[in-house]
Amino acid sequence: MKRTGSGREAGAPPPGASAADSPPTPRPPADPERLLVELRILYPDPRCELEYSTPFELLVATILSAQCTDVRVNQVTADLFRKCRTPEAFLALSQEELEQEIHSTGFFRNKAKNILGACRRILEAYGGQVPDSMEELLTLPGVARKTANVVLGNIFGKAEGIAVDTHVQRLSRLLGLTSETDPVRIERELMALFPREEWTNLSHRLILHGRRVCAARRPDCPRCALNSLCPSARDLPVGAGSEQ
Repeated sequence: MKRTGSGREAGAPPPGASAADSPPTPRPPADPERLLVELRILYPDPRCELEYSTPFELLVATILSAQCTDVRVNQVTADLFRKCRTPEAFLALSQEELEQEIHSTGFFRNKAKNILGACRRILEAYGGQVPDSMEELLTLPGVARKTANVVLGNIFGKAEGIAVDTHVQRLSRLLGLTSETDPVRIERELMALFPREEWTNLSHRLILHGRRVCAARRPDCPRCALNSLCPSARDLPVGAGSEQ
């Protein structure tokens, strides 16, 4: 066998160390097909957890959800949508009044400005109706691809892309599906890995898993049904928890 200059065999652990002290062999990225099967089992009927009754309400709620939990947004919109359910009703408020209504969602000044700007654009350019194409939605203030994908997928049944929020971004990296940090680049890579008909529900399923199991501060790897696929769950034996 080949020996090192110190007389040890190449690859052998240093004196006093055991093979158990060696770093684990990195796992490969999660297989997209297997991942999709597991996610379907875990979350057979995924849905958007924002509460809304019209396309316009979902648009507003999604703008408010930036850097805010859906639970908080739903608390705010429960009262807000009783007062304002149309673009015209929102524009009857001053920006300061709207800021007070949405204050607890964070970034309230920018969100209020964008919501009012989107209302004006919807009335002036789209006859008061939320547009149903990616190109048109992106002309609305406060609307980037994530918000547009949420509206298109949940209201119009159009899979133009994958809504990449903080949960989707984090889990995609943990699962080894991407090394990107930019949401648009992550979306592009996920779109290439998964069939188009799964795009909307894939986002919902990853978000649900991020909230219920793989929380950012305390990921519950021992209870995670995806740990046998996840390259970030290296402290667990392969297959642990996969029967859940």
